[in-house]
Amino acid sequence: MSEVCSTCGLPKDLCVCDSLAREEQKITIKLVKRKFGKMNTIVQGMDDKNVKLKDVCRNLKFKLACGGTVKEGVIELQGSHMEKVKEELIKLGFSPETIEIKR
Repeated sequence: MSEVCSTCGLPKDLCVCDSLAREEQKITIKLVKRKFGKMNTIVQGMDDKNVKLKDVCRNLKFKLACGGTVKEGVIELQGSHMEKVKEELIKLGFSPETIEIKR
């Protein structure tokens, strides 16, 4: 007998909680200038309870070939990658309507 998800009540292999959580996020992508003129791309608005931020950050760092970290529920990526981050988040299953780029 397969396990049942406590949230949606479906078997674990049919659970849709993760995809629903990704669609409900209000994500903001912005660029911040740091010390010595270095640029950082900040991704905020993701709920760490529903989405594993470390996995998303690891995937973004791999795809964009940059460094980065997760601090206090915010993903910080080294460099200017706003458009590329939006494309990668869409590929990861986040809804394009909920992703906003602040310039």
